[in-house]
Amino acid sequence: MTSDSAVAYLFPGQGSQSVGMGKDLFDNFAAAREVFQEADDALGFSLSRMCFEGDESDLQLTANTQPAILTVSTALYRVGRAEGLPTPAFAAGHSLGEYSALVAAGVIDFASAVRTVRNRGTYMQDAVPVGVGGMAAIMGLELEGVEALCADAADGQVCSPANINSPTQIVIAGNSEAIDRACELAKTKGAKRAIKLNVSAPFHCELMKPAEERLKGDLAALEYADFVFPVVQNVDAEPNADPSTVRSKLERQVSQSVKWLQTVRRLSQEGVERFVEIGPGKVLTGLVRQIEKDASYSNIENTQSLRENLS
Repeated sequence: MTSDSAVAYLFPGQGSQSVGMGKDLFDNFAAAREVFQEADDALGFSLSRMCFEGDESDLQLTANTQPAILTVSTALYRVGRAEGLPTPAFAAGHSLGEYSALVAAGVIDFASAVRTVRNRGTYMQDAVPVGVGGMAAIMGLELEGVEALCADAADGQVCSPANINSPTQIVIAGNSEAIDRACELAKTKGAKRAIKLNVSAPFHCELMKPAEERLKGDLAALEYADFVFPVVQNVDAEPNADPSTVRSKLERQVSQSVKWLQTVRRLSQEGVERFVEIGPGKVLTGLVRQIEKDASYSNIENTQSLRENLS
């Protein structure tokens, strides 16, 4: 990849985790070992061991998943930059991944970010009792249709778009009963599929307001440095290079929709021609393929894929 190409780095969110992630990077690069050590020191326990050889059920806990993905993504980014990846024109991250993007852009220091997302995960998990909320993926309906579907299904409860992932893949969140009603209604509204997700809480909807309130204190305690490059943030899909606005956008992100479709389209409007996903998995690469079919895209999730991106 040449440094003069208009590239955006994308950082994944929750759902991309798997036991073993980051291990080969740790084994091969001192820069990665430093990141994992920094995370272990910041959290007071061995997150690295949990990532490399932990129990799958422990890694799936939101309070563990969020710092784990942030750590692996940051290690990949730092190793990649040290090995020759160019400075991007922009970055963006999906939900939790926004913290990875902000760390990469130099806005939040890594140790502070890893402690913050650990708390964020706890707050989000605690916001709604287990079973009260749910999420579902609606396939084959555009946003306007999903919004109408949610309005019909709500019946006095919460039901709204949570992750606007692609033109025809939108995740909804809210009260369990409302999500069940939405899945039933989806079949009559022309959706190809409506799949309830195995998640621990209904993220990115009004039910997350208690988590948003608790996170405010953590975000207020952080220092926000100048951006090395702009980050397109989830709440408004607008490029941001103003550190003074980061805090409020991260607060609102907890209970508002992740505008991923709009983010990728905005990056294309800004002249981005190449998208590189940095972190475990290939979820965002698949979404970019659906949104911008003519763009070039790749992912970096281990040593091999890093070398392929550098060749």
